[in-house]
Amino acid sequence: MAYQALRYEVKDAIATLTLNRPDAYNALNLTLGRDLFHATLQADEDPSVRCIVVTGAGKAFCAGGDVKDFAEAGDRVGVVIKELTTYLHGAVSRLARTAKPVIMGVNGIAAGGGMSFALSGDLVVATESAKFTMAYSRIAASPDGSSSYFLPRMIGLRRALELHYTNRVLTAREALDWGLVNRVHADAEFPGALAALARELAAGPTLAFGRAKLLFHQSTQESLETQMELEAQAIAASGHTEDFQAGVKAFAAKQPVSFRGR
Repeated sequence: MAYQALRYEVKDAIATLTLNRPDAYNALNLTLGRDLFHATLQADEDPSVRCIVVTGAGKAFCAGGDVKDFAEAGDRVGVVIKELTTYLHGAVSRLARTAKPVIMGVNGIAAGGGMSFALSGDLVVATESAKFTMAYSRIAASPDGSSSYFLPRMIGLRRALELHYTNRVLTAREALDWGLVNRVHADAEFPGALAALARELAAGPTLAFGRAKLLFHQSTQESLETQMELEAQAIAASGHTEDFQAGVKAFAAKQPVSFRGR
């Protein structure tokens, strides 16, 4: 599929989705939102893909919704926003439910919907120069992009409200301390570190990753006993995979294992 505002590349079992509106700090307009939604579907469905990376072109990850489009929409602003969030939320849902690990490579500012989108990844890797800010209340908007779901679970209700009320800007190191980011790398080292992590995950037991991901998401709404039953079913199903058989044999023989994602 041809994309207008996004670069899509598959190499070494890694699908890299690069938001590609650098002159607009990769702000989300309808074109980019649509591209992002379809790219997540493509990456999820491609059997050759075992890890998904999302990053931004230029100096920004994503500056959120394109406010210029909102201003130009006039009385149709509600329609425009609902269409845009349909694409963004569809992309978030697909990435949250794909069995494949998802890494958000935050290479610069992540603001508004861009911050929300970044937080929806399985892992978040950032440059030292990256910044995170909700920004919504600057235009009298409430959050979207899944942040009202993920933020309270990650940092608690009070800190989530603080970020929205005050538009506090978090440095990459502060985001790391708060638990919003997994790793921070110097800007010059970031591309190599991001690629190395993606290769590591792409070589892992993809189906087991997917089951763990689903279990962790389910755990926020299930009882202890129900969650343990889901765990039992998932690990039993894992036992029938090629990767499990290979892993058990390699472990018993004290040999390295090569997973195939099956």
